[in-house]
Amino acid sequence: MFFREFKTTTTASRQAVWALWSDVNRWSTWNPGTAHAELKGPFVAGAEFSMTPSGQDPMPFRLTQVQEGVSFTDETSMGDICVSVEHRIVERVGEPLELVYAARVTGPDAAQIGAAITEDFDDVLSALVREAERDWMAA
Repeated sequence: MFFREFKTTTTASRQAVWALWSDVNRWSTWNPGTAHAELKGPFVAGAEFSMTPSGQDPMPFRLTQVQEGVSFTDETSMGDICVSVEHRIVERVGEPLELVYAARVTGPDAAQIGAAITEDFDDVLSALVREAERDWMAA
């Protein structure tokens, strides 16, 4: 099994971050590793979406958990490999919001696959923060 957490902070509002996360069809506008994403239906647990990583074929995903304004988890399976990524907003009084991506990969070669999948997560979080803070300042 592979597990790795990525964290950053932002001065943007919870609502600004959640608006970006829950609008799957716009992920490619701020996420440098996503060429295209399309949600089929509302942003709720059980919903399916496809995501095309830059330079790759589309991949099917499913939202396994959604806690409105707080967190969501998406999952994809490729044969014996399962990739699950939890995205959460941590709020502490008097501190900036903390944004967390927690990736879990199970199956053969999980460590190698997990490292490859998460190699751009720091960049993705940085891009999310830039976009959320820009949107928050414009509001």
